[in-house]
Amino acid sequence: MAQILPNFSSSVKLKYVKLGYQYLVNHILTFLLIPIMLGVFLEILRLGPEEILLLWNFLHFDLVQVLCSSFLVIFIATVYVMSKPRSIYLVDYSCYKPPVTCRVPFSTFMEHSRLILKDNPKSVDFQMRILERSGLGEETCLPPAIHYIPPTPTMEAARGEAEVVIFSTIDSLMEKTGIRPKDIDILIVNCSLFSPTPSLSAMVVNKYKLRSNIKSFNLSGMGCSAGLISIDLARDLLQVHPNSNALVISTEIITPNYYKGSERAMLLPNCLFRMGAAAILLSNKRRDSARAKYKLVHVVRTHKGADDKAYRCVYEQEDPEGKVGINLSKDLMVIAGEALKSNITTIGPLVLPASEQLLFLFTLIGRKMFNPKWKPYIPDFKQAFEHFCIHAGGRAVIDELQKNLQLSAEHVEASRMTLHRFGNTSSSSLWYEMSYIEAKGRMKKGDRVWQIAFGSGFKCNSAVWKCNRTIKTPTDGPWQDCIDRYPVHIPEIVKL
Repeated sequence: MAQILPNFSSSVKLKYVKLGYQYLVNHILTFLLIPIMLGVFLEILRLGPEEILLLWNFLHFDLVQVLCSSFLVIFIATVYVMSKPRSIYLVDYSCYKPPVTCRVPFSTFMEHSRLILKDNPKSVDFQMRILERSGLGEETCLPPAIHYIPPTPTMEAARGEAEVVIFSTIDSLMEKTGIRPKDIDILIVNCSLFSPTPSLSAMVVNKYKLRSNIKSFNLSGMGCSAGLISIDLARDLLQVHPNSNALVISTEIITPNYYKGSERAMLLPNCLFRMGAAAILLSNKRRDSARAKYKLVHVVRTHKGADDKAYRCVYEQEDPEGKVGINLSKDLMVIAGEALKSNITTIGPLVLPASEQLLFLFTLIGRKMFNPKWKPYIPDFKQAFEHFCIHAGGRAVIDELQKNLQLSAEHVEASRMTLHRFGNTSSSSLWYEMSYIEAKGRMKKGDRVWQIAFGSGFKCNSAVWKCNRTIKTPTDGPWQDCIDRYPVHIPEIVKL
């Protein structure tokens, strides 16, 4: 019996109709100008020498008119150049790679959980179920203090972790770029949950003996999206301080934030968060445009903190036993979806081609004027970006964004593999994903990258980068010894 196959002819025709529509709308000016220019050229050819001379005499200007016109053109051009924002370049970046001694395979994690929560087997089972479905692999890492039974989250241990991850990434970045400590004009460090005195930014100033007039900032409590907030702050500072370099450090210190209680909503971060850090060098110097990897195009920030549910969906608090942890609300994904919708509404007009904006506008008008039940049109962001770096906050986050943005498995590959290899490294996860794309040799000149991050508060932040040059496959970095094994198949459930 012959196998009955679906008829693909209609869907193929619709595909080519859409491609034709996109090409027509996105190149409408070209299609309009070419006939006009061709007509003008043919008319000039039709004219004889006497008609051309007569036309020239008709258009003749005296010297005063020419000088005034030239001065006006020069003045307008000068005002435009002076008012144009400075270009911000990402010279290079570096990600922390934890040593194998910090590795926490599933068996080790569960053994520690059973020993620490021996009086609460239900909480142990809950953590096991979360870990089985988390999308994490066997090579994620936790700091040394968490390897003790029970964990020893002392201030000294937390400072020790901060020094290791931050100094290692800065050393690596300085080696890559050749920048010296005295060349750094702006320093921004973001770490959400560990905020000691002196600050982490002061710790960096002390270690590298940075200049006394350095503009340093320490951002805390801003969640996993703080990395892009730091980029936004650096951009604003580089706009007003010419010929400057900005060093941005994004990390999350795990040691003092390991929850030792038994509340389920507060045990989730233990299963997902892992060690990580990234150091990024930004510059507004024109001479850095040639060697820089990327150019910053847009940063869009969305804050939903005015809503009580959004404000409390990621909340640091004490459990009934007085143990401090992060409570993740069941409404988290719904709130993240609303924040993403607001962010997309803002960033869409900045990045989408005209064809997608027109389709969105027509659908919006149709729903308002004709039928509110019409399905809303979801813009095709694949027309605007070649690469997507979605915050590796968890499997559910990546799944939801892939579904809502209609992305392919390859578009979210960097996010899934980063979650598998390194876990949720908070604000630095976006840079591990960017590094994955580079390690795969996929980043070409002119490619556009969309970084999307979510954070407590509740925030959704986006950054758009344009690749400055085709990036050669790096010989170092966090993926150096494992990129050949990736991508790997990640099952829905890993039975422990």
